Formats: sequence, structure tokens, C-alpha cells
Amino acid sequence: MAAAAVLALLLASALARAAAGGDIVHHDDEAPKIPGCSNDFVLSWVNGKEEDEFVGVGARFGPKIVSKEKHANRTKLTLADPIECCSPLKDKVSGDVLLVQRGKCKFTKKAKFAEAAGASGIIIINHVHELYKMVCEKNETDLDIHIPAVLLPKNAGVSLHTLLTSGSAVSVQLYSPDRPVVDTAEVFLWLMAVGTVLGASYWSAWSAREGDIEQEKLLKDGHEGLLNVDDGSSSGMIDINVVSAIMFVVVASCFLIMLYKLMSYWFVELLVGLQTCLVAVLSRWFKPATDSFVKVPLLGAVSYLTLAVWPFCIVFAVLWAVYRQQTYAWIGQDILGVALIITVIQIVRVPNLKVGSVLLSCAFLYDIFWVFVSKRWFHESVMIVVARGDKTDEDGVPMLLKIPRMFDPWGGYSIIGFGDILLPGLLVAFALRYDFAGKKSVRSGYFLWAMVAYGSGLLITYVALNLMDGHGQPALLYIVPFTLGTLIALGWKRGELRNLWVRGEPERVCTHMQMQLQGPVTPDKHEDE
Repeated sequence: MAAAAVLALLLASALARAAAGGDIVHHDDEAPKIPGCSNDFVLSWVNGKEEDEFVGVGARFGPKIVSKEKHANRTKLTLADPIECCSPLKDKVSGDVLLVQRGKCKFTKKAKFAEAAGASGIIIINHVHELYKMVCEKNETDLDIHIPAVLLPKNAGVSLHTLLTSGSAVSVQLYSPDRPVVDTAEVFLWLMAVGTVLGASYWSAWSAREGDIEQEKLLKDGHEGLLNVDDGSSSGMIDINVVSAIMFVVVASCFLIMLYKLMSYWFVELLVGLQTCLVAVLSRWFKPATDSFVKVPLLGAVSYLTLAVWPFCIVFAVLWAVYRQQTYAWIGQDILGVALIITVIQIVRVPNLKVGSVLLSCAFLYDIFWVFVSKRWFHESVMIVVARGDKTDEDGVPMLLKIPRMFDPWGGYSIIGFGDILLPGLLVAFALRYDFAGKKSVRSGYFLWAMVAYGSGLLITYVALNLMDGHGQPALLYIVPFTLGTLIALGWKRGELRNLWVRGEPERVCTHMQMQLQGPVTPDKHEDE
């Protein structure tokens, strides 16, 4: 029962795993970049009446939008007539910016008619509450457009349209602030991910070492029966095997499709993760409360410490669920997420490098398929849609860590899925347990190099994310080769690959068995004389 619950926790937490930029990435994969239609996509600010500020997206075509607000001219906004701007306008506008409705013709055609009417720019109202990229269609040739074009989401466009139809005078400025090359949010997110793997690995290794020490004490006291006891079952740890590692892909894919179709929300695993993590930490200081149990209907025997912690965890999780759309809700989500990841790495163990290789290889293929290949069947990246929460009013499923881009004028969040931390973290924790068991130093062990490999792979992920114009990237595409390749190459070079691959622990002699084989020590005859 416990194994099934933890495995379900692992699978659920590994779903939203693509490192995504959270930007405008729709309908641009097959659009051609041709002369006159090759601008970089930029978010554009529209300053309207009474300091109202709206954010839209600039088009591939037309001139580049100025980056400084002080260089942007404030221009009168006029409603196009006809509103779709798919035919010549009835009146000249003499340098005004035109507000038009999306639909009935190409974006470039609207811009051409607006420019012919004397407009200095065009703002197009989208028909949905999202930002779509305005691209050129194949075989377009009439791209000699000299006015900027900006697409606004429906809610912002309707606000401007309402002001104009009510008779209000509205003037706008169009500008697009430059983005920083590296935002501090990505730096903090990298530190959070690496720090979580580091802390969870040490916790897992210390727990394993404490279990070994306790068993050695019992063996010295003559408890022979403990030699045949499975450590995992007695200590609450669960060793995954090759079959469960392969089944991960099948079950996780089913969960992902369900989220894609239904966009359900997963709050229970976050609550359980926080509760388990707090109980494990507090049990070191409140031993009597940990060892005392009370029977609870439906739950069975529950420790007093667990009962004491549950109310706090429930209140914390409920408050986060209620206020999750607030700007500060990311703090609670990250706390719950880190607690969940640490809990799973503490409970679930990779017994050897063979199982770790199968698990990460399956996750590697899973990431690539659902980020890239799934577009063939679903016409969009299933993983990115689920991670961003495109089919809901949410910012995405709550199975990711995120930090707001503090110094990025575009705003948004830098995010990383739980699985991009948890799955490599299981392998890194295995490396540290191996080092502890073999009493290896930092440099001669495997943990240091596994951590360096994980941090490097995650860093390359963010570099790729920035180079790919904000398109979501499967982080395990970069992390898995770094971490797995490092351990395999290092083990082969040191001649320990077989132990890593099969045994999962260095060769060592049991001192208790040595004493049994040697037999009792007899006094020397000459000493008696």
C-alpha cells in the first residue's frame, strides 16, 4: 500500500517537467521568415488613457518598435471603419494609430490598408484572451510595410474599444522594452533546484547510514535474524526496480493525457509532501511523540507528531489553494513543491546504477516525446500546454517551481517541473549513499561530480531556453546525458562500474561474519604457565 502511494506521488510529480519560458509561442513553428517578415518577436507596451498600460505582441513584419518609452510618440487612437480593416478605409486618419478587429483577412493585408489610409500604426484586437504571434503566410510577397503592428489580447482590446465608442479621446504610445540577457529569477531557480537536490541527497544518505549503524549494533548484540531482513521494508524506504522504472513512462503518459484533456489540479500530493517532510524533521527533536501512536478511523495507527503537524499542513495548503492566483502565491507553491521533492527522494531509492539508467533513460524519451513529437498528433506540445495551463485560467499545474522575473519588463515566471529535480535527484542521492557506504572522500567519490553534472545540465537548459526564443525545452534532454554519462564514465575509469551497476554499493566485509568465522579466541598456553 505504501509503495503504491509513493509511486503514484512520484508519477504525479514528474508530469509538468519542461522548463518553459511562459511567453508567446503559438502558431510560429512553420511560419516562414522571409525578407520583410523576419522581426524578432517582442512584447509591446501600449500606454492608453489615464496611464492605462496594456501588453501586446509585435509582428514579424513592419519596422521595429522603439525600445524606450521616451522615444515613443504619443499618438491619437482611432477606431477603424470598417472595423476589420480588410478593405480600404472610408476616411483618411492622418497619422493616427488604428484600432482594428482580428479576422476576415491576413494581418499583412490589414496593415497595408491602414498604411494606405495614412495611419502611423495599427493595433489589432485578438478574439481570445491570449497573445498570438502575427506571422506571414507562405508565398506572401507584398510585404513592403512601414508601420508597426501590435496584437492585443481580447480583454485589453475591448477596454480600448469601449473607451473609443463611448466618445472618449484616447492616445497611445507603442514601445518595446529590451529584455535582460539573464534574469535573476533564472539564477535563483537554478540555486533552488541544485540546493533541493543537495539537501535531499544528504538527508537520504544520512538516513541510510543511520539505518546501517543501527543494524550493526543489533548484529553485535547477537540478533542473527536481522541478517535476512530487507532494509527497505523495515525502514520505510522503497527501492524501485527496472520494471517500475519502465512502467513510469506508461503511467506518466496516461496522467499527462488526462491533464491535457481535463486539466485537473493536484493539491493532495503537495499537502502529503509537506506533512511527511515536517514529521521527518521534527521527529529528531520530538522522539516520544514520534514513537507514540493512536488509531484513527480509515488511517490506522498514526503518531501523535503526525496528528500535531496535520492541522498546520492543511491550513497552509488550503490557504495556498485559495490564494494561488495572487502575485505572491508562488512562495507557497515553491515551499510545498520543495517539501514534496525532498520527501520522495527520502522515501524512494535507486538501488543501483542499472535501475537509475533505465529510469532516467525512460524519462529522457518521455520528455522528448511529449514536448516535441506530440505535436504531430495533438498539433501542439502537450507538455508545454499542461505546464503553462493554456486550457484554464491558471498559470499552470501546481507541479512546478516558479519564480517571477523580477527585472524583466516582459514579466512572467521562470519555471521548472518537479521531475527535472526529483528524477535526477534520485540518482544523485544514490551516488552519495554509495560514497558513504564506501567511506570515500569528496574528491574520490561520485557525489561531487554528480552534483556538478546536474548543475551543468540545468544551466545548459536555461541557455537553450534563452536561445530558442522562449520556447519550452525538455530539461532532461540536457540533464540526463550530463548526470548519467558522468557516473558511468567515472565508474568505468575507476574500475567500479560493475559494483555501481549491479550491487549499488562498494565491496565490504561484514565484521560480524568475520568474528563468527574466526570462532572464539582461546588463551595462549604459554601465557597460562
